Amino acid sequence: MAGLKLFGQGKFEEAIAEYERALALSPDWPEVMNAVAISQSKLGRHDEAIATIKRVIELTPEDPFAYTSLSIFLQRQGKIPEAEAAGAKARMLNWKHELKTNPNAPPPDNDGKMRVIQ
Repeated sequence: MAGLKLFGQGKFEEAIAEYERALALSPDWPEVMNAVAISQSKLGRHDEAIATIKRVIELTPEDPFAYTSLSIFLQRQGKIPEAEAAGAKARMLNWKHELKTNPNAPPPDNDGKMRVIQ
């Protein structure tokens, strides 16, 4: 919580230090690792953010949010094809999660976009 408070204040270095204290207690805590990655990205440390979020993906390979974060970090580096692939993976995982509660949910379009049913 201390890390989140510091993040909200724009104190990203200090937030990372707090997150690292939490990770010392639980090294494979994906939510905290994701917060570290976002803070790293905010500081312009995109290579570190990508490495951190890839570790989150290793731990939680079905987490669409992790792929969305990866997509954003890759976009910030100008790696558009890789970013689009990560974004498409996020959309597909979201759809799979949606199918659990809505078996009639339409799949993403070929371009990876979700259709909106009105």
